[in-house]
Amino acid sequence: MLSNLHLKEEKTKPDANGAVVKTSANAEKTDEEEKEDRAAQSLLNKLIRSNLVDNTNQVEVLQRDPNSPLYSVKSFEELRLKPQLLQGVYAMGFNRPSKIQENALPLMLAEPPQNLIAQSQSGTGKTAAFVLAMLSQVEPANRYPQCLCLSPTYELALQTGKVIEQMGKFYPELKLAYAVRGNKLERGQKVSEHIVIGTPGTVLDWCSKLKFIDPKKIKVFVLDEADVMIATQGHQDQSIRIQRMLPRNCQMLLFSATFEDSVWKFAQKVVPDPNIIKLKREEETLDTIKQYYVLCNNRDEKFQALCNLYGAITIAQAMIFCHTRKTASWLAAELSKEGHQVALLSGEMMVEQRAAVIERFREGKEKVLVTTNVCARGIDVEQVSVVINFDLPVDKDGNPDNETYLHRIGRTGRFGKRGLAVNMVDSKHSMNILNRIQEHFNKKIERLDTDDLDEIEKIAN
Repeated sequence: MLSNLHLKEEKTKPDANGAVVKTSANAEKTDEEEKEDRAAQSLLNKLIRSNLVDNTNQVEVLQRDPNSPLYSVKSFEELRLKPQLLQGVYAMGFNRPSKIQENALPLMLAEPPQNLIAQSQSGTGKTAAFVLAMLSQVEPANRYPQCLCLSPTYELALQTGKVIEQMGKFYPELKLAYAVRGNKLERGQKVSEHIVIGTPGTVLDWCSKLKFIDPKKIKVFVLDEADVMIATQGHQDQSIRIQRMLPRNCQMLLFSATFEDSVWKFAQKVVPDPNIIKLKREEETLDTIKQYYVLCNNRDEKFQALCNLYGAITIAQAMIFCHTRKTASWLAAELSKEGHQVALLSGEMMVEQRAAVIERFREGKEKVLVTTNVCARGIDVEQVSVVINFDLPVDKDGNPDNETYLHRIGRTGRFGKRGLAVNMVDSKHSMNILNRIQEHFNKKIERLDTDDLDEIEKIAN
């Protein structure tokens, strides 16, 4: 499996059109922007998922034709894959299909192929599922693009490309091309690779203006990370324009981690007569999490309370959330001075750097992770038993951000274990925020005196 990506190895970042531009690690970014940075979060999840999420949730399948038999598979052998693809699947460590694969693969590999809109979170095996669908449809003897996959950013396209290369390892005649800015082809040239993966702006240019690809010969069209795609200006229109060039019998597959109204409307424009699969997200619950607050007068008192708390509780691992990068950096430095093993995670880091920090924390090399909201969502570390809100989460207008609060403290109390959340309150305003959070979740948050060692021992047990 060869790819024709001839780009320099440098840290790059796509602009709104998928163009690759250099980015500085010091570029200033507010926490609010960071929260919106779905593409970075999605890439981070891909980099840190070393294995599939063990998802016990229900899969909901809505078939386009309710009369056709609905079936799922429990093994890859049942799918009658080409031997070299089956070999590739097993080499990747998939022993049996994941929840989403059990239901999606029979639909995607059916004859005639079915269109699909699927919702599933990161780590559920969706990329491997649609890659398998693409590889199954390719006729290697035909030296032109037969499958087209759109990704919202350059980096996400590369991640999907890696999965294609891994799964196609025993299928050397299959070739892959990247349609991303910076991958220059000669004018008048035709792409001879079987699968093209790229960002919407460049793929649109290759199909229409530059005519490197004949869209009428595409058999499978995949639109990945639809929720990230529509957050980027222009990507939505470009994707729809590409879809309109494809033949009527082209198989359309769309994947998204969320199904907000905007995503759903977009999906319906791109995928006609779809089958729909929804993998319900594990509901985060506060039932297994004990919540407390600590009254302080200023930042130094908050720090002292944190030290008292940390010294008395034998913590497996803790995450501490701050509102700004400046506070997070200060706090990490102060904790290090006190002799704690601390990792710092914040928005100015490259995604690869963030992934490395999380990996170290996962392996227990640091016991405390100090971070901003960039780390509030989607990161599951089994050993986290305590979450501390050094600053309470507020939105840009200074109102309580209840969703972020739930995501933050939901890092603990997972996998059926009990968890502990402690909120630092240092003013009338933050007490008001805390009261509104209590009302929203209808859960009492108890006061904790961190100078009383007996009380701390009690909550620890």
